[in-house]
Amino acid sequence: MKLAVYAGSAVLLVAAVLFPYVISSPLVMTIAIFTFVFAIMTSGWNILGGYTGYISLGHAVFFGIGAYAMGLICQHLGVPGGYGPFFLVPVVGLVGAAFAVPLGIITLRTRRHVFVVLTIAMLFIGQLMATNLRDITGGSSGMALPTPPWMGASFNPPFYYAALIVLVAGILVSWWIQQSKFGLGLRAIRDDEDRALGLGINTGLYKLVCFVLAAFFIAMAGAIWAYFQSYIYPQGVFDPLFDIAMVLMAINGGLRTLAGPVLGALLIEPAHEDFTIQYGASGLYLILYGSLFLVIILLLPQGIIPTIRYRIVSMKARQASRAAEEAQPAARTAPASKEVVKR
Repeated sequence: MKLAVYAGSAVLLVAAVLFPYVISSPLVMTIAIFTFVFAIMTSGWNILGGYTGYISLGHAVFFGIGAYAMGLICQHLGVPGGYGPFFLVPVVGLVGAAFAVPLGIITLRTRRHVFVVLTIAMLFIGQLMATNLRDITGGSSGMALPTPPWMGASFNPPFYYAALIVLVAGILVSWWIQQSKFGLGLRAIRDDEDRALGLGINTGLYKLVCFVLAAFFIAMAGAIWAYFQSYIYPQGVFDPLFDIAMVLMAINGGLRTLAGPVLGALLIEPAHEDFTIQYGASGLYLILYGSLFLVIILLLPQGIIPTIRYRIVSMKARQASRAAEEAQPAARTAPASKEVVKR
């Protein structure tokens, strides 16, 4: 099974690398870039919400911090449009991680619904600060970023590959967490935090590391998105709907899985973009979000990948049980036949 998973992952990675050479439509490429950006955000959010069980509804604040950090760094350092801003993406991720340290120390002192409320407040405080700090952010007028020099068919591929690289890095970090002793501690925190603390696990540090890692990847996603858009404003980057989308995508694909966040983004973000193209800014995609939440809660409460995995395991268990039942009659008749031969 592991060999099949690794082989399938390699095939998907090769297909993702070759995708721009096969698909030439600018619209499809734009949707692919947005999908990868949301997959990065969801994979980062899954590090906190999936592995620790702390559901944050305000981590989109780091998306906005990453977007504005990219714009401010480019302005103050005089970085022109081109490939230079892509090299700033990890730096922007570190900026988001630096902001996440004090915010995580404050919010992670709480649990459950109090933590959720504090993270929501964190997002709106970030939006208000971006609106009111006009000398730094430009206020509600927004901020312009460098314009890439390439145009036409060559515009989208650099952003596509930048998002793909960051997404692969996020998946590798999640894989390391699953395989490591650190990930075992996170599972203990998710199951029973007080007992994990009694067993000697530094729960505060473990949670803070996850909080910062999630902010790191979400800030990088914001940086790529901002450079791709070339213009940002507070309500556009500190958007509560980004948090709803992250949570929905993670739950849809499957929490605590590597492929779940990516699968959720691949299913939901293209549908969102199609709704936007078909019906404009009518907000009908919010109906889609609500309907998906209901369907997932009722039919797939564990998500797509965990449900498929459970059904495969159940099917194998039934097959093994059936094979054992068929073997029992044969085992019972075998001694009798031997006695007959002896007589």
